[in-house]
Amino acid sequence: MTRLVLLIIMFLLSLLIVLKAPAYHLWIAAILVSEFSLIFIAVTAILLVWGIWITPYKLAGNIIGVITIALLFFPIVCADLISRHIKQDMAKAFKADVNETTGLNPFSFPRLFQAAPKVNHTTITYVQYPDTTLNLDFYASRKAGKHPCLIVVHGGSWSSGDSGELPELNSYLAIKGYNVASINYRLAPKYQTPAPVEDIHNAIAYLCKHADELNIDTNNLVLLGRSAGAQIALMAAYTLHDVHIKGVIDFYGPADMVWGYSIRSNPLIMDSRKVMRDYIGGAYETVPQKYLDCSPIEFVDKRSAPTLIIHGENDVLVSREHSRRLDLKLTQNGIPHYWLKLPWATHGFDYHLYGPGGQLSTYAVETFLNAITK
Repeated sequence: MTRLVLLIIMFLLSLLIVLKAPAYHLWIAAILVSEFSLIFIAVTAILLVWGIWITPYKLAGNIIGVITIALLFFPIVCADLISRHIKQDMAKAFKADVNETTGLNPFSFPRLFQAAPKVNHTTITYVQYPDTTLNLDFYASRKAGKHPCLIVVHGGSWSSGDSGELPELNSYLAIKGYNVASINYRLAPKYQTPAPVEDIHNAIAYLCKHADELNIDTNNLVLLGRSAGAQIALMAAYTLHDVHIKGVIDFYGPADMVWGYSIRSNPLIMDSRKVMRDYIGGAYETVPQKYLDCSPIEFVDKRSAPTLIIHGENDVLVSREHSRRLDLKLTQNGIPHYWLKLPWATHGFDYHLYGPGGQLSTYAVETFLNAITK
């Protein structure tokens, strides 16, 4: 009976790969199950082998176990299928020969077992306001000479988080020859839009001013944001019109704040309307123009920077509809862009750099950077 109960638990966890998580802790579990699926496959396999010595409910347990393993393999199979055409799709989107720009394979089964790299960083104060000071974590390129710089904007519902979020990609890109500046910005509700965009402007000014000592190629700055940080990065890329910004990378970010407010997320995971009110300064009904003023899709035009969109279709915090709308607006304006769609992935899937989603998104980021900064 114990074996059957454990297999049912594993089965229910595996369902998080194909169904949206109904509560906060199950959302966290969804990240683990989908991106560390080999661990859950191994546990389920052990339970199946245990059935050799267990007679009661053996058939029921075996059926449940086999279905569970099939579900757990879904992200791996999907990642392999996507990897077969992502090179050609990105080459077409950005008119670049991806075979020349990166030697990385989009997805590799052995890489699922690889440990994430770690590179030391330097903490730098980049701006001082009368009431606060902001720092950034600078990951210097491990290659000699001046190199492009990626400015990373963390997530956290505009009200939490810091520059130490998901440092593995920063380390990986530094090893590959990019400088990375992961910034802190002013948080809601004390600070509201457009304060974080102003912070990016000041970060760019600092990096350009100190480009020689930091070995930064100021002609090639790229913004990357996750979740709320993606909204900030997109707004900066599309509104600052800074000649130094060559592109922007959007990890599961809200691009249409008006639509986003109209569709409430699951309150057991996040009170999305309260989060938006704290950041924007009121409900849509009271300050509608402010919602338009911080919606990235409202500022896409013929001059917009090339864009990489990465979004999981199983996202429970930021609907993929945001990315669909942004993709459409970029297409209408003829902006080079690519939308990496991950059918199994939920919000924060890139927590594991070498998980199925982590591998594909890392490949897409590196390919995008090489294509627009070469």
